[in-house]
Amino acid sequence: MNSQGIAQFIPLILIFVIFYFFLIRPQQKRVKDHKLMVESLKRGDEIITSGGIIGVVDRIMEDDRIEVILTDNVKVQIIKSTVTSLLTKEIKK
Repeated sequence: MNSQGIAQFIPLILIFVIFYFFLIRPQQKRVKDHKLMVESLKRGDEIITSGGIIGVVDRIMEDDRIEVILTDNVKVQIIKSTVTSLLTKEIKK
């Protein structure tokens, strides 16, 4: 293969490198951070779900579910992966 043939692939290689550093790598970091946050949930954490519901974790269940308190005497079970963010670490009493 001559140098002209190799020179044709350099733009493609540069595009792949740019995509990796600006799109693929940051997305992998977000997925890793989300997984770590979900795995570290514990009772008393205030959370927001992907549906926009704010609640407090009451119980961690064994099959990838958690029980969340929405208001007094209202508890729902949700899938852990639907938790989008953690508001506080503990309930303020």
